[in-house]
Amino acid sequence: MASEEKDQIRQLVWPRLREVAIPDSRFHYDFSSFIADFQGSDSATKGLVSLRCYADARVVFITPDNCLEGLRLRALEDGKKVLVTTYAIRRGFWLLDPAVIVTPEARKLACLLDAMERPGLGRHLSLAEIQQLDLRVDLMVTGTGAINHRGIRFGKGHGFFDLEWGILTTIKAVSFSVPCVALVHDCQVLEEELKPEIFDTVCDYIVTPTTTIEIANPGAILEKPTCGILWDQLRPGMLEDIPPLQELRRLQGRD
Repeated sequence: MASEEKDQIRQLVWPRLREVAIPDSRFHYDFSSFIADFQGSDSATKGLVSLRCYADARVVFITPDNCLEGLRLRALEDGKKVLVTTYAIRRGFWLLDPAVIVTPEARKLACLLDAMERPGLGRHLSLAEIQQLDLRVDLMVTGTGAINHRGIRFGKGHGFFDLEWGILTTIKAVSFSVPCVALVHDCQVLEEELKPEIFDTVCDYIVTPTTTIEIANPGAILEKPTCGILWDQLRPGMLEDIPPLQELRRLQGRD
């Protein structure tokens, strides 16, 4: 029932989003394939960087969503390390380090998903290397398909952010108290009640082009997932397509 409800919510939101979304160069307006950038995302970025949790963060995990390109650049300009995954996590985790990516031109390239893997820009990190570097994420930022006023979010239907959360908490690069922020258009914020599943993440803040919503006591609504990766609930092909999942299995002695 939960997945059916999520599909219904997406079908409710996507026609509204089409009016304000910026099409993707590959996926056009297929919102099941990407999280869209939208009109006013620069204003939402300004709202997000005014949050205390952003100001205090030294390492920020930012999902590879189109609407967060500007935030990835701003974080580098603000001297923060950015941890990001490739599309669908297929080439794992990459670190964007402002101490390495020093010129304005290089930083503008590094914030682009199609350029961040070029030599001299992003650095690929295995899970073991994240642990060896003792890299601790202070803030998680994601785009999403829909979110309600209680901070319960649904993505495009693949569960990648839930996987990223599960992987990073399992290797202790993210603590369960780390705040999560969703950057979305106002049309993606719903009044409807949403029924989360055990692996669904809840956000502490919602930032839109016009407002910032702080979720009051989000843990009372839905505890952030502490279950790690639910191996028996992975979609077909995920383990084969996502190297960090394969590495995590090895680290846990599951192979």
